[in-house]
Amino acid sequence: MLSDVDRTHSPSGPRVIAIIPARGGSQGVLLKNLQPVGGRPLVTRAVDAARRVAEIDLVVVSTDHSQIATAAEYAGAEVIDRPPAIAGGTASSESALLHALTVLAESGREPEVVVFVQATSPFIEPLDLAEAVRRVVEPGGPDVVFSAAPTHDFAWRLVDGAAQAVGHDAAYRPRRQDREPLFRETGAFYVMRTAGFLGAGHRFFGRVELQVVDPTRAIEIDEPEDLRIARLLDALPTADAIDVDAVVTDFDGVHTDDRATVDTTGTESVRVHRGDGLGVARLRQAGIPLLILSTETNPVVAVRADKLGAEYRQGVDDKAAVLDEWLAARGLDARRVAYLGNDVNDLPALRRVGWPIAVADAHPDVVAAARVVLSRPGGHGAVRELADRVLAVAATSPVSALPRPRRAGSV
Repeated sequence: MLSDVDRTHSPSGPRVIAIIPARGGSQGVLLKNLQPVGGRPLVTRAVDAARRVAEIDLVVVSTDHSQIATAAEYAGAEVIDRPPAIAGGTASSESALLHALTVLAESGREPEVVVFVQATSPFIEPLDLAEAVRRVVEPGGPDVVFSAAPTHDFAWRLVDGAAQAVGHDAAYRPRRQDREPLFRETGAFYVMRTAGFLGAGHRFFGRVELQVVDPTRAIEIDEPEDLRIARLLDALPTADAIDVDAVVTDFDGVHTDDRATVDTTGTESVRVHRGDGLGVARLRQAGIPLLILSTETNPVVAVRADKLGAEYRQGVDDKAAVLDEWLAARGLDARRVAYLGNDVNDLPALRRVGWPIAVADAHPDVVAAARVVLSRPGGHGAVRELADRVLAVAATSPVSALPRPRRAGSV
């Protein structure tokens, strides 16, 4: 299958392009598209989701804000400068899409299918997005597929102050299992045939179909309360696999329960979990690099690491700098690395990687910065849980091989 660069530079150009409008101004939440959920800005989460879809050849972010542009480029998107005339509070998303398509066409890139992705939906599932793209791309497929969540709610509206039933008969109240669901437009993504979109000037035309998504994660951020809920959802323990190429962990509070015993000679000892050792062994057997990174100078770190057969660095004051050096030496993409921590001295390193992860009993600031919060506390099988979830998926992904894109100019 062709990568981004292969398709972008092919004679026919990219077939499918995702466009993410992300202006700097917002009314409900200040700089909304840069607000972090799980330690990553919303615009970064959207770019990541789109880039994990093999059917999407190029991801573009349309923005008028320099910080959003920087975040988008770092995540792997191409940036198109959005003119002020279509960056205000009254500007439509369609205007940003049409402008982006015009800029792309000037460089000879006119996609058959355009994928409109909204950064304000932080939980886009790449598998759902990929299925929607495939349905539009296939011959005889629909013209538009958009994300929708099923609902069995009874909807009402007010007409001159009086309640009026919508989509149901108020006099007939069947059980949930006896009713067909209605579907709520989530706003996460819209996959459209480009020619039809350009002709209609809006996102709904021709034959329109739904891509049904999980209603429990179908949240769209418009107000501060939405952002708070999204962060709570992201911090919940989850059984989802962790798709990375390497693992880095802290030691105290991760491999241990963060307690130490001291005998009369002043010798310290710590408790570790045998299951964690088995998890590290499985990672080694799978060929997944693992580094233990600790500020602790006690020899116990080296003793435990040597027993596990794990690479380690200890007595480290600047974890982020050492992490950067280790990643560079191994040629690893930080976006494809997990860092497991528990306390505030882990925060700089957590912010360096694509998968910042916290043990269950981590400091609140670490939990807030984490993309994933494990169900187990440090010293009680947290490392084994992480290992199992890493090994649940393939250790490689097309995302890690994609090049950094260039930036397109405005018109």
